[in-house]
Amino acid sequence: MTNTGPAIVVDKLCKRYGVFRAVDDISFTVAQGEVFAFLGPNGAGKSTTAEVIETIRVPTSGTVTVLGMDVRKRKAQVVRRIGVLPQNFSSFDRITVRESLQYYSRVFGCKSDVDALMDLTNLRDKSAARFNTLSGGLKQRLGIAIALVNDPEIVFLDEPTTGLDPHARHQVWDVLKGLKGRGKTVFLTTHYMEEAELLADTVAIISRGRIVAIDSPAKLTEDHADQMRLTLKSIDAAAEAVLRNLGYSPVPQGDGNLCVPVKTPDDLRRILDEIAKAGLAIGGVDVSKPNLEEVFLKLTAGPPAAGAEERAR
Repeated sequence: MTNTGPAIVVDKLCKRYGVFRAVDDISFTVAQGEVFAFLGPNGAGKSTTAEVIETIRVPTSGTVTVLGMDVRKRKAQVVRRIGVLPQNFSSFDRITVRESLQYYSRVFGCKSDVDALMDLTNLRDKSAARFNTLSGGLKQRLGIAIALVNDPEIVFLDEPTTGLDPHARHQVWDVLKGLKGRGKTVFLTTHYMEEAELLADTVAIISRGRIVAIDSPAKLTEDHADQMRLTLKSIDAAAEAVLRNLGYSPVPQGDGNLCVPVKTPDDLRRILDEIAKAGLAIGGVDVSKPNLEEVFLKLTAGPPAAGAEERAR
């Protein structure tokens, strides 16, 4: 059955454990073909939410539909059309990459093109390698390949690059870009803000069981991040008065450095022009741009609710 609407619709979802609300009345929509990044501190409720959508947990109240199907009423049909890479994925130590894909293909009752899956995840040259000989990055790429054996329309990836070195992380990112290029919907939970900024079309941030912001990475940064910061290194002491006369609020940083909050690139040019006109000596400049990590820290400040870390995952 073809679904022409959103890939996922979450409406007033709650998940309680006794009086504790792991997920507290949240709603959001995931469009087909997008990468949707779900961010939150440990214990915020992101894994609980993902597991409800994946049909692993039963919601206390609210509705969740996947490809137009209610996850409580049509669990079997939903499961056949999604793929899941759990956190800390593992496989059988002594079987090869090819054998792993063949095994899971049989488990899911699929006739998968194993070679195509290895090509998609850049594993063809490791097809005969046993799982216990693979690096962390290769294991994660195999996990993604296994999540695709049933050719799912939606792929859920839970912290797919945790613990990987930068090179391996970038290799996994290339695989995820390939999934989007094939029209897959990707639901990504991650702690890496750079990962979300690079890959996601939409980012939702959850804190203490509630959605606190949702939009594109660029719009979230524009709406919630602080200003750019210009650092003037080893600048002449007279610069502070010059900048204050221009209407800026420079903050001495020690070692002769000044940090100046600015709003636009025009501010940067204006300040540097005035410094040059005044003939002031300067050792260098550095511009710090607002980013998604700054937004995340700002919107999720404060400790999780008691017991959340154990129960909200």
